[in-house]
Amino acid sequence: MKIFISFDMEGVAGIVDWSQCIGPGPDYDTGCRLLLGEVNAAIDGAMAAGADEIICNDSHGTMNNLDPEALHGRARYVSGRHKPLYMMQGLEPGVDAVFMIGYHGSVSGDSSVLSHTYNPSVISRVELNGTEVGESGINALVAQACQAPVALITGDAQTITEADPFLPGGERIVVKESITRFAAASLHPEAAREAIAEGARRAVERAAAAQIPVPAIPLPARLDVYTLTADMAEVASWVRGAARTNIRTVTIEGDDPMAIFRSFVAVTYITRVAEGR
Repeated sequence: MKIFISFDMEGVAGIVDWSQCIGPGPDYDTGCRLLLGEVNAAIDGAMAAGADEIICNDSHGTMNNLDPEALHGRARYVSGRHKPLYMMQGLEPGVDAVFMIGYHGSVSGDSSVLSHTYNPSVISRVELNGTEVGESGINALVAQACQAPVALITGDAQTITEADPFLPGGERIVVKESITRFAAASLHPEAAREAIAEGARRAVERAAAAQIPVPAIPLPARLDVYTLTADMAEVASWVRGAARTNIRTVTIEGDDPMAIFRSFVAVTYITRVAEGR
């Protein structure tokens, strides 16, 4: 079986501060070790259930947060910033199951540690078919296009709740309970890794038995992206497929989930550059 892992960082047990997610520094080094532990746990669990090919896409920050030699199972490591499918680069038709490891809540939802939606300096809210959505639901558009079930999601409870409308049936592992945006009660890293490994094992077994459905976001789909300023909405509207629908809102819609996602990624890139980041 072929497994694709998209991993972020903010949803990892023990991580509660940007210093643990943005280097350089000792706190960032600690964050990277915690992240590696959870990614390797997911790989171990998947391989225990029969997975024989693992693709890991680094989806956080500059997207080169791990030591490639330290990945278990000789997993392929997709890294670097300029990726057309961003957090989902490496997912393609033929993948048997998708894992989302270390994911976090949306910027506009309930308090979730280090919550944001792709770019917190620009995006204040995203809705998919009228429902508030975080990065997991946005990325589900790619899984749907590739007909791959999202079999495992890990993070805090808010992350899991936000994923439910778009990613039914997969395994959910809560590794911490957010108190505020900068505080959480986390499982011990070893306990979190054990839970993730077991969840990954179940996820692969259930995916092999066709017990987890592919995302079924109703099409045509509509993605409404709310920006913090009118200027950013104007810049976003320069992207093909994105239409300005209000002072601070652009809308991307259509019958092709991959095209919707690609336009959204372009919006995140162009607005990031326009604000000087």
